[in-house]
Amino acid sequence: NIKPAVNKRSASTRQTNLFFLHLFLPLFMFIDQVEISVRAGDGGGGCRSFRREKFVPLGGPDGGDGGDGGSVILFVDSSLNTLDSLRHQDLYRADNGKPGRSRQRTGKRGSDLTLKVPRGTLVRECESGRILVDLKQLDQGFVLVRGGSGGHGNMRFKSASNRAPNKTNPGLPGEIRTVFLELKLLADVGIIGFPNSGKSTLISKISNAQPKIAEYPFSTLAPNLGVVTMEDFFSFVVADIPGLVEGAHEGKGLGIQFLKHIERTRVLVHLVDFSLENWRDPLEDFFVIQEELEKFSPKLSLKPQVLTASKVDHPEAEEKLNNYRRKLEEIDPRLNIISSITGKGIPHLLNCIRRILFEVEKTTEPKIL
Repeated sequence: NIKPAVNKRSASTRQTNLFFLHLFLPLFMFIDQVEISVRAGDGGGGCRSFRREKFVPLGGPDGGDGGDGGSVILFVDSSLNTLDSLRHQDLYRADNGKPGRSRQRTGKRGSDLTLKVPRGTLVRECESGRILVDLKQLDQGFVLVRGGSGGHGNMRFKSASNRAPNKTNPGLPGEIRTVFLELKLLADVGIIGFPNSGKSTLISKISNAQPKIAEYPFSTLAPNLGVVTMEDFFSFVVADIPGLVEGAHEGKGLGIQFLKHIERTRVLVHLVDFSLENWRDPLEDFFVIQEELEKFSPKLSLKPQVLTASKVDHPEAEEKLNNYRRKLEEIDPRLNIISSITGKGIPHLLNCIRRILFEVEKTTEPKIL
């Protein structure tokens, strides 16, 4: 029988940690979805005016058109990785156009309002549920609502039969819309596993990401993105998905928010913690995560996975792994064994990921990155 490692932490300590975790977790919540209302600017009204100058007592109409209202535009900013900047305001509004003026002068156009969002933002119309745009590319823009057109001044209505028209048009109102923004990270590879299974340490070793690393659960509350560049200049984007726990598909431990980020990955690297400090059964950890993936979305559980035993950096950890090796290799014959601290097994893991990415690319359409 396979026995889990000795639990070195008391039950009361774990309960206390979980109590404070759920108490303060909302204060540090990763903002990956927000609902906002946007309103474009109204067009300026047309001007009613007649030319009145010395020696020109009967000048014709010279009222100018109103300026168009400003639009509200979404723009992908590479420096952002959350939607936090948009959650402080319910309504975002562009400027109205200015009224037309005499001497056939057109009113000034209202300024556009540009809202910056991270790459991977999905925009959905609240009323209909329709997806308006999927902002996948850097520097991509999308006009969310358009400003109203400026009204015509009275000079527009001059005709042979009406030399002095008094008619003008008011500006048209700008569009109004309520939208739901949802961030789903774009990455080739997602690193998953229980909290404190070594995900942040691994991504810091193989990429340019610099995540917070600490020896306690849920030290990562927001996904980290990094670019892995291998010796032959082959590169891919990797995401460190914060730790999943049992009940994640129901929202426990921010699970739903984290699971959504896995949907766009091509390959999953599933870390199983074999350190002596892990008091849980590593094999049971694996099956718990698999069950959460399947309950959230059957497609997630079918994604290619690279089963990886992590934190095997001590003879006793290797001995612990040997007790599980046969069953793990039955699950995935390509079992990888790594230590992010010593670097053991990492080159082999990267080559394994590359092979699977090539296999996936042959069977699917290219992904926009």
